[in-house]
Amino acid sequence: MQLEDYWGVGPKTAALLREALDESAAIEAIESADSRPLVQAGVSRGRATRILRRAQDDDGMDILSTRDARQVYRDVVELAEAYAVTEHAADRIRVLTPLTSRPAIDERLDETMAAVDTWDALTEETRKAVLDAFTAYDRQSGKAAAVETAIALRDLDLTDGVFAPLVDLDSDALEDAAHALRALETDGSIADGADEALTHLNADLGTIEDLAADADGLLDAIETEARDASTFRETLLRQITSETTLDPTLVRDAMPNEATDASMFVTETLRALTEDLREQIAEREAIVRTDLEATIERVDDDVTAAITAVDDIALQVSLARFALAFDMQRPTFVEEQPALVVRGARNLDLLAADETVQSITYAVGSHDGNIDAPTDDRVAVLTGANSGGKTTLLETLCQVALLAHMGLPVPADAAVVSLTDALVFHRRHASFNAGVLETTLRSVIPPLTDAGQTLMLVDEFEAITEPGRAADLLHGLVTLTVEREALGVFVTHLAEDLEPLPDSARVDGIFAEGLTADLDLEVDYQPRFTTLGQSTPEFIVSRLVAQANDASERYGFETLARAVGQEVVQGTLADAQWTDARAQSPESGTE
Repeated sequence: MQLEDYWGVGPKTAALLREALDESAAIEAIESADSRPLVQAGVSRGRATRILRRAQDDDGMDILSTRDARQVYRDVVELAEAYAVTEHAADRIRVLTPLTSRPAIDERLDETMAAVDTWDALTEETRKAVLDAFTAYDRQSGKAAAVETAIALRDLDLTDGVFAPLVDLDSDALEDAAHALRALETDGSIADGADEALTHLNADLGTIEDLAADADGLLDAIETEARDASTFRETLLRQITSETTLDPTLVRDAMPNEATDASMFVTETLRALTEDLREQIAEREAIVRTDLEATIERVDDDVTAAITAVDDIALQVSLARFALAFDMQRPTFVEEQPALVVRGARNLDLLAADETVQSITYAVGSHDGNIDAPTDDRVAVLTGANSGGKTTLLETLCQVALLAHMGLPVPADAAVVSLTDALVFHRRHASFNAGVLETTLRSVIPPLTDAGQTLMLVDEFEAITEPGRAADLLHGLVTLTVEREALGVFVTHLAEDLEPLPDSARVDGIFAEGLTADLDLEVDYQPRFTTLGQSTPEFIVSRLVAQANDASERYGFETLARAVGQEVVQGTLADAQWTDARAQSPESGTE
């Protein structure tokens, strides 16, 4: 297989990778979903992510049949990234894709749930120590950092669950590897402080070079101290040995046998010492480098094992933190009949925004009756209040199905999911443009008619054309979904125009119950099964009446109030216990 055979790797990218890496190294990085070599080679992080996603499970990405489904995928991945403990863990999360193999899904779920149990059992103090170790890993990067992180985690006595790979690492080999990797720079030079003898030699060389730079000053000091010419040599010896660790014999050997004057004698001595020290340093560096390279070669397998262990632990800890942050649970998969069933489901985006969230129970398809929802209805038409959470429910169902297919826990107390070949999620896109209608039909129909199991989540289909024709199209889409034995939830305000619905299809409703004292819409977001919901525009109009800023604006909204039902608007405001001086005025019309 060549680089160009991978999705997204064209001639230019392939040439870039071959220049920075060799072909086999680039292919190994792609196959192992390691973005680091690709990014270091000059491939942008976003492009590297897209290449690796397709390389991991090309069919899995094809499950996301619409633009909106792909957007939910990106949003979920971005949210999970926020809990990554290292940059590389974030890269690996970015390349997680939906999976098409049930064993692969189960394997990832097993690993993730084991990590959840491990992380949940740790004390806050231990968690902080683990996160500190990974933070240090990110700051330093490289093989040495990975080895030192493995040592730090072992020192915390973490050997169970997700940390089990640490047990098989050789502690002595890791210590040797950490020293050798830190001591030998990438350019082959020896790091400062790596060898004590080399440190002394370099320090002495620096001192001698400083003395040579001020040879006149040294000469003045010697002549001041020396009583006569016969003591000059010994005075110079004392001056040099007092400021260095050099052996006196070495200094004497550097002194010239003949010199025309005192200045030349000092200069020649310092020059000779400099040359001698540089030779000693080069010899010592060669010895140390050889020893370090031998050590690195000897512990290479241990280093590779440490890097793998640290990176895998970082990924699993990141996913565990994500799951625990949103109280996510393992989904159950069924194969006999298609189903999407959730109990206590919560929308991730609302949770992330720290909104108050009402958990939802909902089902399409077959289930065992453990939840209060109809069984065997494969299609639901969801109706109800404006701003009543219908679109949010669709998005929540999409998140649950998507995460389950990614082999990750889902934001629900329990979920039952069947594998799907196509996830069709279509948000409301208001436009009567004929191009939008055609584009929408081209995006939602082929996945439904192709062979395989489809999940249809369609929001206000009527927004793309006039209501009368939209009802005809939506009825046809519901009918087609039933005929294809797919699962589907369709949000619409045109439910009454869809009668009669096909068998295996039902109508559910979400109901607004009024306004709160703060004039917020009060909604029971839990759908009522087999019940037609109402859009209740009177609640919205009531709020607009109450919040009108001037008489003319108020008059306009009160005209709407008369259209939707003056008594209903008055009753709504009364139930909300809304009080305002304007409400008591005879002209207000809402007294």
